[in-house]
Amino acid sequence: MAKMTLLEMVQDILNDMDSDEVNSIDDTIEALQVAQIIKTTYFALMSSRNWPHLRKPIQAISSNTLATPTHMSMRGDVKELVFLNYNVAPLGVTRKNYKEMQWRDPDVFLMSLNKENTDADNIDIIRDPSGIELAIRNDAAPKFYTSFDDLTMVFDSYDRDTDTVLQASKIQAVGYVMPTFDMEDDHYPDLPEEATIALLEEAKSRASMKLRQITDAKSEQEAGRQHRWLSRKAWKVQGGLIYPDYGRKRGRGSNPYFDKTPGKK
Repeated sequence: MAKMTLLEMVQDILNDMDSDEVNSIDDTIEALQVAQIIKTTYFALMSSRNWPHLRKPIQAISSNTLATPTHMSMRGDVKELVFLNYNVAPLGVTRKNYKEMQWRDPDVFLMSLNKENTDADNIDIIRDPSGIELAIRNDAAPKFYTSFDDLTMVFDSYDRDTDTVLQASKIQAVGYVMPTFDMEDDHYPDLPEEATIALLEEAKSRASMKLRQITDAKSEQEAGRQHRWLSRKAWKVQGGLIYPDYGRKRGRGSNPYFDKTPGKK
């Protein structure tokens, strides 16, 4: 099934509900309600799994302050970080040297930092925004990172002779990025063509229940069938997308921003 615009989906659903015809989603209150249901259903569908088309390069945001030289954050639309590299080349070396940054759970990260001699000249005492103190090395490129709030990444060290704070321009990262949804007639929801039916049928079922208080058994059945089919589909890459397993088993629940388990569905 070819992709459909938001207006085409609204018209299809209104037709199934024997509602008035519209030429724009703004024509009637009911059309706007249906459009909102499609939007809500779309984001529920996008959140249900890691869709291959949402796997993209992403850029970190440096703290740019001497108070927190090893802190960085990700954009709010990042659903899951898959991997993270940092260019650890020292001052005067022009060849790039990207190394994978290893994740450590916050408690393990703190235990590692607490082994440092806080009286040494190569250790900075940094106060995290949470209020806790961190013993951060200032003479070495970072190797590890953690997050205390699922929003900000904290690295274990930085080389102040190279950079006074870690640089976002030296980050290589890939993750799953949530798309946007425009409430416009000609907007095409960002999803594979083969997922269009699943979105449409699920939205039909929700609209029938919310706006008519009637269960659309046929739409529910078709939506379920489409979800099952999508879960088995190998996509366009032969054999499906195969993500590397870096062996990081962190023993905790799913993290919406920094779940480092590559390939997790």
